[in-house]
Amino acid sequence: MRVVHFVMRSFSRMCGMRMDGNRSNFMHTSMGGLSVSDKFDGDDAILPVLIVGAGPVGLVLSILLTKLGVSCVVLEKNSIFPLHPQAHFINNRSMEVFHKLDGLAEEIQRSQPPVELWRKFIYCTSLSGSVLGSVDHIQPQDLERVVSPVSVAHFSQYKLTRLLLQKLESFGFHIWTCQGLEVDRSVRKGKILMGHECLAINETDHCINVIASFHKDEKYMERNFQCHFLIGADGAGSTVRKLAGIDMKGERDLQKLVSVHFLSQDLGQYLREQRPGMLFFIFNREAIGVLVAHDLMRGEFVMQMPFYPPQQNLEDFNPKTCEKLIIKLVGRKLEDIDVIDIKPWVMHAEVAEKFLSSDNRIILAGDAAHRFPPAGGFGMNTGIQDAHNLAWKLASVINGIASTRLLQTYETERRPIAVFNTELSVQNFRAAMAVPSALGLDPTIANSVHQVINDGMGSLLPSGLQRVILEGIFTIGRVQLAEAILNERNPVGSARLARLKRIFEEGKSLQLQFPAEDLGFRYQVGALILDTHGRHSTPEAPTGRRRDYIPSADPGSRLPHMTVRVLSNASNKETFSTLDLISGDKVEFLLMLAPVESSYRLAHAALRVAEKFKVLVKACVIWPSGTADSTMLQGSEWALSPWENCINVVEVKRSPASPSWWDICRMSDRGAILVRPDEHIAWRMMSEVDGDPALVMEKVLSVVLGFGLENVRR
Repeated sequence: MRVVHFVMRSFSRMCGMRMDGNRSNFMHTSMGGLSVSDKFDGDDAILPVLIVGAGPVGLVLSILLTKLGVSCVVLEKNSIFPLHPQAHFINNRSMEVFHKLDGLAEEIQRSQPPVELWRKFIYCTSLSGSVLGSVDHIQPQDLERVVSPVSVAHFSQYKLTRLLLQKLESFGFHIWTCQGLEVDRSVRKGKILMGHECLAINETDHCINVIASFHKDEKYMERNFQCHFLIGADGAGSTVRKLAGIDMKGERDLQKLVSVHFLSQDLGQYLREQRPGMLFFIFNREAIGVLVAHDLMRGEFVMQMPFYPPQQNLEDFNPKTCEKLIIKLVGRKLEDIDVIDIKPWVMHAEVAEKFLSSDNRIILAGDAAHRFPPAGGFGMNTGIQDAHNLAWKLASVINGIASTRLLQTYETERRPIAVFNTELSVQNFRAAMAVPSALGLDPTIANSVHQVINDGMGSLLPSGLQRVILEGIFTIGRVQLAEAILNERNPVGSARLARLKRIFEEGKSLQLQFPAEDLGFRYQVGALILDTHGRHSTPEAPTGRRRDYIPSADPGSRLPHMTVRVLSNASNKETFSTLDLISGDKVEFLLMLAPVESSYRLAHAALRVAEKFKVLVKACVIWPSGTADSTMLQGSEWALSPWENCINVVEVKRSPASPSWWDICRMSDRGAILVRPDEHIAWRMMSEVDGDPALVMEKVLSVVLGFGLENVRR
């Protein structure tokens, strides 16, 4: 009854408060930046956003921008979308982003292989030989959705691309090939232009000029584009990054590999029945490789094998040779191997010196900004989260809501995350190398031998002799994997197997999931206001081992997940996540409060100030489980009147002993949380506002939207 009492009291004082006017009629007040009419809508020939690169990052960004009402065009240098599976692990945070893309996460979960077929990493002498050990990387909490409304997924990149294109087509996007596009046709919004390679970038005071080349009717042609913002999402060898003169810093050439994409229903059926898994690390006397089982139901695989140029060249890995190598690694004959594609690649661990250039008008995202070892699957996932961070900021600036300075926070927020994920990926890669080292195969020795041959006295020898020496050394090294050595009866083999077992038991091998880093990453500075109550220490150094996620409401953190339902007079019992309270279709902040009198005053102040800033804020009142009824709902609605952009929800606990919402956030119900459109916390108040709540909210929105404090009333 305490809640009802002050709700009714506050209603009597507040329901008469009038709004200053409908948001659509509210006059724009310049807040330190140019309005949309001043800067971005003056010339219809200028694209708001031009994205270079139609990989997952570029496509996700184009979807997010389109949903937020921002027009964009995508250029892709390839004439067709590649079918090489590439990245395949989608972590929890990326799945949450996809969850908000009209149910894309649910489509992925329906389409992916059953989790029982990919939850393990298996270490063996061959796919049909002895198992040296296995690690199950899925724990019960990963699938119970306690900390997230969705779970991780195993889904090949080309399949993800296909789903992303379907989403774009549903928004009216069209894919144009060079043959189908008229040379002089004006290129406007909603197009993906295939076969267009970025050649040059020229800056002017009012736009970025981009020259792209393409071939039509066997003729080389060029097309000019003008845009306000150019996004380089064009991969590890980014042309945009190079043209902008941005360098990469970090470790290069960690490892060179050849990736063989092949199909085999025979192998798929065998592994489904005998030893299902995602990754198979194979060590035998004839060959060493890692098999990625992209889809055991379809029999789709990628075999990764070490590659040592120039003594080896890509011609050494022709389809017939690859078939023979695959059979050696499988340990049994396969009748239906179909080699689809063979491609070399180099593993790097680098981050761009900066993510922004040309007064924040050229922006890097995804592999163009950072490239990691694949250990842990952070490459594509970090890029998707780059796009999620960037989209609402671009939309806010283009629509005149925010200062262009807001874009600076993209770099201040995302670059430290990229640096951290680079270190974590390297640590995880080194953990992967612990297994062959335990078996007597130190990868650093192999790399050192190769370097000596390339750079030392060995480089003076004829190339054929260099090749013989290299292969001879590797053959001698693989003797360590002979069955006569690697068994329990041999003292050396027994000690090595015991060491290997300890590595697996102590979690020191290659890991798949990192919940603490996946969901728990936090922006330390940017479009947010730190408080004196949070833990603002430097993130704990990565170890390459799995750590559990601990929910946090510290500014910069991703909003914790809890299941709630709308409190209404209707009989609707549908539940959803607190993350679903944030709209994916408009730039809207969420103010989360408890049903206490001071919080209703803060909500009124926030909604008034939001109109001044021409930004949307939705007030959400969270009621404790089991306390709310229709009378309380009516009182809360009265207390928030006449504002309509409000919602009342009630906690849905997993069990009576489960913590309440404010306990999860480690706050009292006298506090409040302001959530950004990307579901990260912009500001929180641990207790009641001390002073004028309108002044407090003016300061908060000024800082978060990039205006600083110059427009706050003194």
